[in-house]
Amino acid sequence: MIKTIIFDFGDVFINLDKEGALKLALEKFEITELDEELQSINALYEQGLISTDEFLDFYADNFPRLNKDELKSIWNFILRDFPEHRLKFIKQLAKDNNHQLILLSNTNELHIDYIKKNVSFYEEFKNCFDQFYLSHEINLRKPNADIFNFVLTENNLKAEECLFIDDTLENTQTAQQLGINVWNNNPATEDIVDIFTIKKELF
Repeated sequence: MIKTIIFDFGDVFINLDKEGALKLALEKFEITELDEELQSINALYEQGLISTDEFLDFYADNFPRLNKDELKSIWNFILRDFPEHRLKFIKQLAKDNNHQLILLSNTNELHIDYIKKNVSFYEEFKNCFDQFYLSHEINLRKPNADIFNFVLTENNLKAEECLFIDDTLENTQTAQQLGINVWNNNPATEDIVDIFTIKKELF
């Protein structure tokens, strides 16, 4: 029986344009792929292990044709709309109080600052959750097992009583290996509001 639902944020609640963002970045940086160094810097930033200033300084040093405002725009391009029917859904779930609700997101300060500025109901959304874990605030990042163990330990949870929802397969694979029930949702064809239909066997 599921007692706790652990939600990803991007492409579960807020829509993302991952392909468009990557295409824009490659075009603006005039490169053909994100090399290991760029991926490593991005991961460090998502874990809060480097500051926003350090992150932007790195990109400004490596791509001097672009100023910091342009770099911020490229970085935030991935963030799209947050459909209000999903806010209504999570508010109802919180009101029903049948499950503990946890958010677990790989994100960063620039993205959260952008969302706070552009999503008028962000705080209302955040208040629906019993715990709200952002990777850059807890210095842990999916798909590493330590972030899932952290959530389980901090909240005294049993893995088999949890459902974790994430659109990234490697994230749900790690959770599943730890005994957590998972839903690797497809944002193109599935919506979080249909959770009790799509995963009805768990409820």
